[in-house]
Amino acid sequence: MIIDFHTHAFPDHLAERALQTLQDNSGGLPVHHDGSVGGLLDSMDRAGVEVSVIASIATRPGQFENILAWSKKIRGRRLIPFASLHPQCPDPAAAIGSIAAEGMPGVKLHALYQEFFLDDRAVYPIYEELQAHKLILLIHAGYDIAFPGNRQAEPRRILTLHRDFPRLKLVAAHLGGWSLWDEVLENLAGEDIYLEGSMAIDYCAPDTLQAILNRHDERRVLFGSDAPWTDQSREVNSWQTLGLPDRQLEKIFSLNAQALLGSREEEDDAR
Repeated sequence: MIIDFHTHAFPDHLAERALQTLQDNSGGLPVHHDGSVGGLLDSMDRAGVEVSVIASIATRPGQFENILAWSKKIRGRRLIPFASLHPQCPDPAAAIGSIAAEGMPGVKLHALYQEFFLDDRAVYPIYEELQAHKLILLIHAGYDIAFPGNRQAEPRRILTLHRDFPRLKLVAAHLGGWSLWDEVLENLAGEDIYLEGSMAIDYCAPDTLQAILNRHDERRVLFGSDAPWTDQSREVNSWQTLGLPDRQLEKIFSLNAQALLGSREEEDDAR
């Protein structure tokens, strides 16, 4: 079983325009499916991916309700949508309460597209609510092709977030910091956070990648692709050819994600 912890899709009527806008902002970065839910499912079938987490991003405060409604509509056995809210959401406690009540397992935030610093105290009420509701927080980490040199989501800020909210189920995309992997090794490797590996293997220096994997708890590494910005089949193959032990690869591909996604349900049952 393979669980992809980082994918994107859009409502059918928005998919083409959304992909074109994002491509324009990213210097023509190629796409590997059409941005629709159907396109993602086709990509999953080709790659042998059983389940995908869909990470939406609210780029305006008013998008919360529409994203939540669409997420409820598309979720199913193979698709696990994460909700999103904007840092300027007028009532984050109510929004996060709605997310939890609907059974959504987590939230995606992207500091660069949403224009905030990960360790900005103005955003702390959101983290407090996510931690209180035992929701997963998936964050963009590191640089971004569309925002060259922007350090709003750099590893040291992620470390501050983690230390201030140690019980928050924090997942740092792109192996903790896209194109800042030396800083990931210095600041995040070995910490009690999850590193999701999308768009890392083909960009990170092999010795740095291995050093991060050696230092970090193998139970805290997740497979992700960032599809449609990468080919899910290629990402799966890249991990399979790293030479990792089968048991470690099984944890990265599925067991760690299963444990994380199931943890809130188990905690609710225990109460």
